[in-house]
Amino acid sequence: MSSQTPVPAGFRGVAGNIGIKDPKDDFFAVVSEVPANVSAVFTRSRFAGPSVLLSRRTAADGRARGVTVIARNANVATGRVGDDHARELQEGVARAAGVAPEEILVASTGVIGRPYPMEKVRAHLEGLPAEFPPADLDRAAGAMMTTDTHPKAASARVGGATVTGIAKGVGMIEPNMATMLAWFFTDAELEQPVLDEVFRRVVDRTFNALSIDTDTSTSDSAAVFANGLAGPVDTAAFEAALYEVALKLVRMIASDGEGAGKLLEVRVTGARDDAQAKVVAKAVVNSPLVKTAVHGADPNWGRVAMAVGKCEEETDILPENVRIVFGDVETYPAEPSDEVLERASQHMKGDEVLIGVDLGIGGGEFTAYGCDLTEGYIRINADYTT
Repeated sequence: MSSQTPVPAGFRGVAGNIGIKDPKDDFFAVVSEVPANVSAVFTRSRFAGPSVLLSRRTAADGRARGVTVIARNANVATGRVGDDHARELQEGVARAAGVAPEEILVASTGVIGRPYPMEKVRAHLEGLPAEFPPADLDRAAGAMMTTDTHPKAASARVGGATVTGIAKGVGMIEPNMATMLAWFFTDAELEQPVLDEVFRRVVDRTFNALSIDTDTSTSDSAAVFANGLAGPVDTAAFEAALYEVALKLVRMIASDGEGAGKLLEVRVTGARDDAQAKVVAKAVVNSPLVKTAVHGADPNWGRVAMAVGKCEEETDILPENVRIVFGDVETYPAEPSDEVLERASQHMKGDEVLIGVDLGIGGGEFTAYGCDLTEGYIRINADYTT
């Protein structure tokens, strides 16, 4: 395999088609040649799938070699048989890779409520090569797509090490931890507690800032694997590189939201603290009325004011202190003229739309990422299982 996206040292992998729905790749596994530290976060959904439950246990000790993913079948709400199938997948990949089952995270994404076609899965696992070739992370990113329109991969350098991430997700995204699926691989050497702290901080500022449709997936999983083959790196520099890669993936996901035509960035400043800024940013980015206005390039600042106003528990937000902008065009508090609204509309006709809200309270800030709401979203999800 050959990947255009840089692959950190020591990661091998396979990808292919099990045949779950169509002839496209729907399976991959990426495994480190040597033991690796891991940090992982998962959905908080009460309907979390067997893959999530199994991977939580696998990642609990902070050590894992890699991950395997099946796409187009979520293996969720499948009862005891789903648990058995997740374990069998983990064991089959581990056996092929020559590692212990408890070293492999498992993830699945796609239609909920249907068990794996295990005859096809078993046949595919039995046909895996005796030695995995160097990983192709671009192909792996493509193999876990469902309604995504393109693979999502990004990479950065930190000292002599590489950080590369791949992600999928365009719908059912309002995460409490991460996006639907996101995997980071690095040959940097970091102690596991440090890796865990860094990863969780990055997730909070990137994937936890993302929302497409307010629906939390049953399968959300994200992890970083660090095998240390490139040696130690500066922790702050590593966090900056990881953040850079994660933010690129988040922006890719937001702009590729189901049926989306535009990336929506909501930047809240002047809040009491960052937590308040996040509440307000999410309220704006999740508003169907704001999202449809963005789709129509309609600078209806009243809808933004409405979304801010429904944060009713934030009693220190006062209308007279709030400022609303589209791009760099202020629409509130001053009553905008036709000329001002036209300038704001021109900004909204672009591929990326920025809505800024300053609360005029303190120094808290947070940026949320999403997309417009279109007829395409309805069509995709109306026909999803048929």
